[in-house]
Amino acid sequence: MSQFVTTQDLRVIAGGLRRQQVMDIVRGLAFIGALLLAWISLHPFADLGRQQFKVPIAGNETMTYLSFGCMGVLMLALALRDDWRGLASLVNPAFILFGAWLIATVVLSQDFSTSVRRLALTACVIAVTATMMLLPKTQNELMRYFSIAALVLLGACYLGVVLVPHLSIHLATDAQEWHLAGAWRGVFGHKNVAAAIMAMLVFIGIYTCRSGAWLSGGATTALALLFLLKTGGKSSLALTVVVLMVSFLTMILRPFWLRAAMLLTPLALLNLLSIGTVMSEGLAEIAKALPLDTSFTGRTDIWTFALQSLQSRLLTGYGFAAFWGTEAIRDLPDGNEWAETAAHSHNGYLDAALGTGLPGLALLILVLVIVPLRNFQRADRAGNGGPLLLLLLQLWVFGLYLSSLESFFLDRADPLWFTFLLAVFGLHYLARFRLKA
Repeated sequence: MSQFVTTQDLRVIAGGLRRQQVMDIVRGLAFIGALLLAWISLHPFADLGRQQFKVPIAGNETMTYLSFGCMGVLMLALALRDDWRGLASLVNPAFILFGAWLIATVVLSQDFSTSVRRLALTACVIAVTATMMLLPKTQNELMRYFSIAALVLLGACYLGVVLVPHLSIHLATDAQEWHLAGAWRGVFGHKNVAAAIMAMLVFIGIYTCRSGAWLSGGATTALALLFLLKTGGKSSLALTVVVLMVSFLTMILRPFWLRAAMLLTPLALLNLLSIGTVMSEGLAEIAKALPLDTSFTGRTDIWTFALQSLQSRLLTGYGFAAFWGTEAIRDLPDGNEWAETAAHSHNGYLDAALGTGLPGLALLILVLVIVPLRNFQRADRAGNGGPLLLLLLQLWVFGLYLSSLESFFLDRADPLWFTFLLAVFGLHYLARFRLKA
């Protein structure tokens, strides 16, 4: 064999390098683009002064469906090209059983067409998030992608507050919740969503700093924390502190049972002292003795109504995402008319039961709570600890805790659901594969 490289060989090598560079750019743009599509959406800076009081039967946002559908196809193609083993690892009994039950709840839904449409978009979002985490080839790439997307989102939010404050800050003239006047919301439709996303950006900023990019990481953390304070989101701010404490302690403790107790005890307490207060007088008395708003800013009325509605459909629920804003809560008796304008029950676990029944709730807990916890332990034992594992742990735990007071599980293209899913799938992959440094 000749030891010399021919001109033709050099051209082939150069062509291969160019193609690889192009694919690297495509992967980066796809990751960042999908993240910004979920965070900023196609309809940022909503005019809340023109918002309707009635919640429409949603699921027909054509451009959103097309965007996530096309993004899902692109992501799947890129993942199949570069990491089909990662995709194959998703074929496991827990995911299959949960998916099958969701389809069953669509078939049995009291509003079949709404459930079909909403499940279609949810499936597209799951496909995108499941494949996104396979696109970065190194930890540095993933860090850069997260950092760029976070800074773009923060830039958009701050520019909105400066240039179009009437579309970025809650006003006294808002059609609903005018009492939130002055709270920043940026590109989002509500300050609670803005606060939760900013909390997640704080975690991303800390991760970026710990990965070595101090300038961009510090900027992300500082800007996100300031915006979080301006939203007035007390729940998200408190949970940010709790998650930071719990996550760092969890990384120090090694036994699985200690980690499980450390992570799941706050989750149990949050649900017992929130939705549990409308199920047990004893828990309600305990909550009253604590320095808390025992009405949870009106959530107790919603929880009571939702629990009463669930009694008649414990097995199958009302159908996938087919309760709030549908015919299930039309023509209500006097005193409950407010429920027609409610978007959700402010508890992700309760909403899961309303849509998919108690079996669906059990499967959701298996897939979103138990399995990620085991994946975290497995990844750490395999030597996949470090800044990335801590970030995924924080995003996952924050989502679990926040779902005790908000509802975004299985909620189509909700930015919180999207980011939470990235953590769930990220933990799945880190438990099985090693990402290059």
